[in-house]
Amino acid sequence: MNNKETKGAWIIHHGRKLVLDANGSAEFPALDEAAKAATLLTKLGQTGEDCITKTEVRAIAVASGLNPRLELTGLLQLLEKRRLISQSENEVAILGVTTRAALSQASDIFQDAEPNDYEQASLTLAELASAEPVRRKSVAEEIGDEHLLSSSQVDDFLNRAEEIGFIDREGEGDDKLLFNGNLFRRDSISKTQKVLSSLGETERRLLQEVNEELARVGCLSHQIIEHKLSIPVFEKLIAAGMFDLNHVTNEQGGHIYVTSPSAFHKFVDPMIDDCFDMAKSLVAALSYGMTARSSGSGRIDQLPALLSKLISGAEIGPATAIGEDYRVLEINRVVKIRAHPTLTKRFFMRLLKKEVGELALQVLTKGNAYSQPFTVLGSRPMSGYLGPEAKRISTRKNQSAMSKRTTRDILEAVRGGNF
Repeated sequence: MNNKETKGAWIIHHGRKLVLDANGSAEFPALDEAAKAATLLTKLGQTGEDCITKTEVRAIAVASGLNPRLELTGLLQLLEKRRLISQSENEVAILGVTTRAALSQASDIFQDAEPNDYEQASLTLAELASAEPVRRKSVAEEIGDEHLLSSSQVDDFLNRAEEIGFIDREGEGDDKLLFNGNLFRRDSISKTQKVLSSLGETERRLLQEVNEELARVGCLSHQIIEHKLSIPVFEKLIAAGMFDLNHVTNEQGGHIYVTSPSAFHKFVDPMIDDCFDMAKSLVAALSYGMTARSSGSGRIDQLPALLSKLISGAEIGPATAIGEDYRVLEINRVVKIRAHPTLTKRFFMRLLKKEVGELALQVLTKGNAYSQPFTVLGSRPMSGYLGPEAKRISTRKNQSAMSKRTTRDILEAVRGGNF
């Protein structure tokens, strides 16, 4: 894997999985360190240089799932040693790091940490399983040859990779298929055609209609697609990664809207530009502001002008919605919010990460995406966003045995196998 940014994206992907495994960080220490350092760097970083207080840094660490006592000091020292930040007793200065630059740093930190054979193999496996579903037996041979691992070592590694969630699996034994949630982010047209050819006439026609509608409007409510395809068919397609589920919440509940994995990445590298889901959450918040907010609380009427103003570095506001709908983005340091000095419940906002705003502008103005899904939530504040991978894994956990078998049919179709 020669591209450092792609390698960094896989490191971040694996690091998120390690957080959920009790022994993962101890077994994959270089992956864990590189992922946490790059994630912290991304959260701290912004367009240009800026200083933030140590108190705010600790809050960012907690929001990122880091232990502020045991991990933060070491990670800050690591970033300072690499001249990515500088720190005093009370402040940290961030030296203008973009998301792409953070991914390259993740790759460099990983290599400098002298990763073990299993850690190196985990990145090779990720690439193989995102190109197409692969049989465990064949991928075991390739991993063993490339990383000089014995059969027992490969078997041990693949077992742990499945348990931790570096890759997904369907089936049993050496014949099982290994894949991951990025399957339909590359070569999506040809893979979708293979899936269509594997379905019955009615399912094929309905799926084609859904795909055409998604291409036209950008997103659809999951209830609409469930009704169109039926819950069992929709569930098996989600589990295979053919659809992205985006979960937006407020005090009245939640709403899941569906996009194509390739739609958001019409303008970007699908593996790199938004691996932290920052642009997706910004798009969600802005779309919410366009469709669910009243004019009195800060409804967005001129989106391109507003987003262009943010990208230029200007501050927008004051509005009530700014203080309520952008909490997730503030925690991730995509935006900075400040209260109006005299007006109650009125807030100003500026963009901290220019590249995230530029990507959101492209998607919202050129891709016709994320334009209509939020009216069912009413006008309450948007309080949360859960991205596609987390929703896909949740669907996988709740699948029935029959649903898992039909998901395998989809995976076999993508790889062109017999099933």
